[in-house]
Amino acid sequence: MEVLTCVQDKSTMDLKEFDATKAGVKGLIESGITKIPKFFIRPSLETVEKSSYKSSDISLRIPLIDLAGFESSRRKDIIDEIREACEKWGVFQLINHGIPISVLDEMIAASRRFHEQPNEVKKELYSRDPEKSVKYYSNSDLFLRKGAADWTDSAAFDFGDGKVDPAALPHICRDAVAAYVIHMFELKNTVSQLLSEALGLSSDYLAKMECMEHPAIRCNYYPACPEPNGVLGSVKHTDPDFMTIVLQDNVGGLQAVHQNMWVDVSPVPGALIVNMGDFMQLITNDKFLSVQHRVQVRQTGPRVAIVCFFYPYSTNLCKRFGPIKELLFDQEPIYRETSVMEYIDKFRSNGGAGNPCLPLFKLV
Repeated sequence: MEVLTCVQDKSTMDLKEFDATKAGVKGLIESGITKIPKFFIRPSLETVEKSSYKSSDISLRIPLIDLAGFESSRRKDIIDEIREACEKWGVFQLINHGIPISVLDEMIAASRRFHEQPNEVKKELYSRDPEKSVKYYSNSDLFLRKGAADWTDSAAFDFGDGKVDPAALPHICRDAVAAYVIHMFELKNTVSQLLSEALGLSSDYLAKMECMEHPAIRCNYYPACPEPNGVLGSVKHTDPDFMTIVLQDNVGGLQAVHQNMWVDVSPVPGALIVNMGDFMQLITNDKFLSVQHRVQVRQTGPRVAIVCFFYPYSTNLCKRFGPIKELLFDQEPIYRETSVMEYIDKFRSNGGAGNPCLPLFKLV
């Protein structure tokens, strides 16, 4: 027992020392380390594959949905494709979504600029305060994790009321983030309508629920890793939100689980990734799936990904959501009602990312 306590104390000390540098994973690389700290190293079964998982070297491909014509002749076909993707995969890639390529490219470039600033500048925003709407950190749940840390740094921008105050954003990425979040909100409105219709509901059903009015953007930066086989950029997890929209660069590394196999979410020029979160699976009573996904790191890099989570307004974080009654005509509810605040509290107390939380809300 004393040996175990000493190991735990040493691990906690290492985490605190790492956090105190306010330099993140990128700072570790710049410091000239020759060995990856142990708190990043994962058991081989996590980083390679569990016995029930296979490599993504297969013919399966993440659904690619072309949004062109969604307002006219192709709407029904697009809705059918979205329904099938959400029921079977929980994730799809979206092209012809209306956001200019120049906006996407500038958002990737701006995120890279932020993370590649001198640390003396960047660390002024380093914080773990959940009340701060603009901050920078490495591993939001660093001290909650039951497992190893992720090989990633993040810049976080939360827009709790759905509005953007450009003055609150770092100057180095201000214009790009302000423009991007507006486009994200517009795309969310479109996808919300299509998801509602894919569920057999009126097109404004999810909008009236006010469940996706709070965009929270994370600009994730995954530095090149000298020991990629023992490290993950992001552990296998699902998102504790309603829906997530992801923009990734051309480096690759994102994978999703499908039929007990890891499938690469290969970069597609101009595409955005849309995945369902835990709350979408909860309110649809398992009709739409919250997809498990992870990020592998590489010796080349860095990799940049812009993740936009969608939650209710900040004033609705205590509002309770349960399975949609219109979807229960031939089945019993699987989950109890809960609020985002309660769910996030349970998510954190359960050990954060990597520890499934949705099953804890099942009625049986």
